[in-house]
Amino acid sequence: MFTGIVEEVGEVTAVEQLTDAARLTVRGPLVTSDAGHGDSIAVSGVCLTVVTVSDGEFTVDVVNETLQRSSLAKVAVGDAVNLERATPAGGRLGGHIMQGHVDGTGAFVSRDERGVTTFSLPRALSRYVVEKGSIAVDGVSLTVASVSDDRFSVALIPTTLEVTTLGRREAGDLVNLEVDVVAKYVEKLTAPHVAANAHNV
Repeated sequence: MFTGIVEEVGEVTAVEQLTDAARLTVRGPLVTSDAGHGDSIAVSGVCLTVVTVSDGEFTVDVVNETLQRSSLAKVAVGDAVNLERATPAGGRLGGHIMQGHVDGTGAFVSRDERGVTTFSLPRALSRYVVEKGSIAVDGVSLTVASVSDDRFSVALIPTTLEVTTLGRREAGDLVNLEVDVVAKYVEKLTAPHVAANAHNV
């Protein structure tokens, strides 16, 4: 589990294409300080399993399913990525409950002088996004300021712009989105009852 509080901005130092997968090497001195084989690290919001750790760098394998659903399919050497270690039991829940299971990608649209930042939103995900609810953008826990069928806005404080990759985003840049998992469970659990009630009307 993650909470969306980015610990450091890392750098992709190598990308190796494998059969239906990719192996990434990422520099992250802080997150590798206590990391070992099998640990989980969120890379721009994607939960990945550490394969090796050496000299402040770690490698991870990204399977095809993850490549299809996230922006990691287009990651390149030199790219900056948000990094967060898995939250330990008893740790602070500084953001919101996140799994690191990306639901899809959006794109940076605009940011105004107040830091209000707008991203495109896949219509299939819009039903899970509500005003004042939580959403993860590239692994950053954020509060939704406004939402429509195809876009949403968040208000980014100067600190977030400075210590995450969101301050570097330009128009058209892809971002990873993870909606609130509670909303998805509620939908699945209530769907049979909603359908039954509709049938009886």
